[in-house]
Amino acid sequence: MILYIAEKPSLGRAIANALPKPHKKEDGFIRVGNGDCVSWCIGHLLEQAEPDAYGSQYKSWKMDTLPIIPEQWALKAKTKTRKQLSVLRKLIKEADALVHAGDPDREGQLLVDEVINFLKTPKTKQANTQRLLVNDLNPPAIKKALSDLRPNRDFIPLSTSALARSRADWLYGINMTRAYTLQGRQAGFNSVLSVGRVQTPILGLVAKRDEEIEHFVSKPFYEVLAHLETEQKEAFTAKWQPSEACQPYMDEDNRVLSKPLAENVVQRISHQPATVKRFENKQKQQAQPLPYNLSSLQIDASKRFNMSAQQTLDTCQSLYEKHNLITYPRSDNRYLPTEHHAQASSVLAAIEHNQGATSEVVQNANPDIKTKAWNSNKVEAHHAIIPTEKRTQPNKLSQAEQNIYQLISRQYLALFYPVYKYAERSAEIEIQQGKFSAKSKQDLDLGWKQLFPSASKNLTEEAPTLIPELAPGQPLQSLQAQLLEKNTQPPQHFTDATLLSAMTGIARYVKDPAIRKILRETDGLGTEATRSGIIELLFKRKFLSRSGKQIRATDTGKQLIQALPDSASTPDMTAQWEATLNAISQKDASYHAFMTPLSQQLHQLIEQAKNTTMAPMTPIKNAPNKYKSSQRVRNKYQKKSTSPRKKAS
Repeated sequence: MILYIAEKPSLGRAIANALPKPHKKEDGFIRVGNGDCVSWCIGHLLEQAEPDAYGSQYKSWKMDTLPIIPEQWALKAKTKTRKQLSVLRKLIKEADALVHAGDPDREGQLLVDEVINFLKTPKTKQANTQRLLVNDLNPPAIKKALSDLRPNRDFIPLSTSALARSRADWLYGINMTRAYTLQGRQAGFNSVLSVGRVQTPILGLVAKRDEEIEHFVSKPFYEVLAHLETEQKEAFTAKWQPSEACQPYMDEDNRVLSKPLAENVVQRISHQPATVKRFENKQKQQAQPLPYNLSSLQIDASKRFNMSAQQTLDTCQSLYEKHNLITYPRSDNRYLPTEHHAQASSVLAAIEHNQGATSEVVQNANPDIKTKAWNSNKVEAHHAIIPTEKRTQPNKLSQAEQNIYQLISRQYLALFYPVYKYAERSAEIEIQQGKFSAKSKQDLDLGWKQLFPSASKNLTEEAPTLIPELAPGQPLQSLQAQLLEKNTQPPQHFTDATLLSAMTGIARYVKDPAIRKILRETDGLGTEATRSGIIELLFKRKFLSRSGKQIRATDTGKQLIQALPDSASTPDMTAQWEATLNAISQKDASYHAFMTPLSQQLHQLIEQAKNTTMAPMTPIKNAPNKYKSSQRVRNKYQKKSTSPRKKAS
């Protein structure tokens, strides 16, 4: 008997539907027509043991017992799902062979592997376990995946990387949370001050942005516009480009702060001859956008529908598990396997039937177009999020499901529209030895951009005027110049969309070039699967609050960031972790090379915490006042932050 172990019941049922009938549903598994069985986890069946499992001295929260670093790690069965673990124990003993069918990501790999290991599966059976990678829950896609099983041992580095991340997050979170909670109590704060490797740098981003806005002082700056005419009375405008001699009168963003300087330029160039120094007239094009990964979808859903990252993820899970209308939603990849291009016509037909777009939009798509998105070399365990071939009745979808399905469908449809074409002209003008520049752009063929309302106004409304055709050396006449007085603006408070964008593009918030390079090569702060859960956690912990669309740090959040060392509230440490974890998954680094330095670092961080005196903090009403209840809160955080996996129906 072959036993297929899925990550959750919905995936288990989908796998069974692709296997021989008749099926017999039993308690916690399905027996299929050829005698094989499909069973499942229910998310994580196991969890890290609590600190007191490693010694009774850790039951009470005391600074002198930190850091807690287990010599031998212990897992324990989760109480609510212990029955399903017993089902798997019995089936694994009976099975001749195992097929690992966890979700196709790092966490999904570990989730099933740890159950197989925990249940003391014989080494030979473990060595022969195969891996099933499912991205689409429809039977044809699963049947194809079943015909392409891979040895599970090929994914050991991925599982090891996830294990290292899980244990490291436990070590860092447990120890830092206990240390700063104890210091917070000395300052009058009666609740848990949760500290995490990813959540705290995110809080740091928001707190520092709020501080920057609070202390921002607006200052005026000045621009000069030259209004120009050709001999044929063709008019256009060029903007002054200050020279190096003006640097003493400019800020770090090259804005002119001296009004007399700008007024002098206006006076010098008004009603004076001008000369074209350079002119370019180019026709350009912009390729179709890549299909979504989870973060890019969450960002667009926030902008368009004001949905939080968690709401978008939950909606995606429903479209994937309940309706089978989209492929695996927790993907961090934006490319598609080349062979999937053959399914384009049937996917487009499904989009039309499911009202993912109007019939006219779908019928204008050309399934023969093949963009750079179709690249099997850039696809590993999972690919971009796209619609499936499944058809349904649109009235079965909630409004949120319809909105997300339409977003995903539109992004997919864009792959089958022509490139966007536009004309761009640029010129450099000299007036009284001063340099001025002009640039204009005009749409020629919207192509894929016609699917995006904000992009189509140029052809549907009055088109912008191109600067006239010019030639180097051509004389012009400068008319009365114009002085523009503007004021610097504070940065904007974070929103769901901009905070997600900051997490995925965290490198731009780092000054150290080496760290910035690492972050550019990784997925940023957190993973596709964890970002939304971590943001929600910060709200639940009352470290963040909302004001309309704005996300702000609370007083508690600000005080925590002020008390922590920079290494805890900036993304630098996470960048170094992610670089090593990625190296582990690529077989370029070892588990011990990652964990040993972390243990040494923890001793330094705890010593630093002991020497930190926190400013008085405001107590929270009805907060837990016993360390034991604080421990339960901390454990709940730990499970959510490492794998916020939703229970399937």
